[in-house]
Amino acid sequence: MKKMYFLLALGCAGLMLLAGTSRFSRGNYGLVKGTPEIKSISGLAFGPDGILLVGDSKSATVFAIDTKDAASATQAPNIEIKNIDQKIAALLGTDAQNITIQDIAVNPISKNVYCAVQSGDGTPVLFKIAGDKIEAVSTKDVMFSSLTLNGAPSEEAKDKRGNSLRVSAISDIGFADGKVLVSGLSGQEFASTFRSIPFPFSDKQDQATLEIYHAAHGKYETLSPIRTFTTAEISGKKYLVASYTCTPLVLFPLDELKPGSHVKGRTVAEMGSGNSPIDMVTMKKGTESFLMMANSSRPVFKVKYKSIETFQGSLTTPVEENFATAGVDFVSLPVTNVIQLDKLDDTRMVLLQRRSNGSLDLWTSSERYL
Repeated sequence: MKKMYFLLALGCAGLMLLAGTSRFSRGNYGLVKGTPEIKSISGLAFGPDGILLVGDSKSATVFAIDTKDAASATQAPNIEIKNIDQKIAALLGTDAQNITIQDIAVNPISKNVYCAVQSGDGTPVLFKIAGDKIEAVSTKDVMFSSLTLNGAPSEEAKDKRGNSLRVSAISDIGFADGKVLVSGLSGQEFASTFRSIPFPFSDKQDQATLEIYHAAHGKYETLSPIRTFTTAEISGKKYLVASYTCTPLVLFPLDELKPGSHVKGRTVAEMGSGNSPIDMVTMKKGTESFLMMANSSRPVFKVKYKSIETFQGSLTTPVEENFATAGVDFVSLPVTNVIQLDKLDDTRMVLLQRRSNGSLDLWTSSERYL
């Protein structure tokens, strides 16, 4: 355990322990040198030029960190790391049961995998995985910027079941068309919120509230956050493609998500209740595009965007049977217990999967899944 705290303080840069921030010089995208005060890591995504976006629900803040990892990889090698939790835990001087892997994100330039880990005492730590090499990422004296979200739930706010609302201030994070995209909850009456934040950060952050029809629940909802999203062009129009717990798939036209607007999404599929989506990415093979989604209680789903394009309706009535599906057809792949996934390139994904023998492995999929 002493080794873990030594690494956290000196190698991993004390994401919580180093509270002071010193700033010396200004770089690209308005970044300044210092030590970001990251209290939790709710999600990871990459912005331009190897800049890592870190969503921190605990402080309701988005951080942009220059990883200096912008050397282009012409050919991304396959990754195969068995028992990755044990290897990371060993670097922290602890056991695998004392850590949780919160998220992974592939740097689209270098193809290195970044991994957010939470230790048993809640300390967040970043790792970079290049090939079979795992190393801690220091966030001490790095170039970074940050933006605190407007209108986030208070630290004391609870839902009707007594669960903290603040932990869902940031439920997912992405980057598209020069903007940081953030889903989550706000402290407003219609709590489900989508934020579109111009990057480099300024004082501007656009915020829209969301409403969906949830066929598994048989009602319209505004209080549950998007759990995972991606963006896609469907029939020549750009959409936010989002999935919620239990498990509706919903389209929101991006041009309707304007500041202060309240937008009703079009529910195009119910993919089975008793489940929560974990990650989704858009893949491509030839001229065909696919939505791939990992789930907490289901295998990985594959949806053809062509099927979404041809489905013109919207689900507005309840599904008749528990765990039933409706709307756009999808395929369940023979890949279960996937805890995280991200896109390595157009035809391959990086998956974190709990195997049937108990091993937690990070590996690369092949085109056969498309």
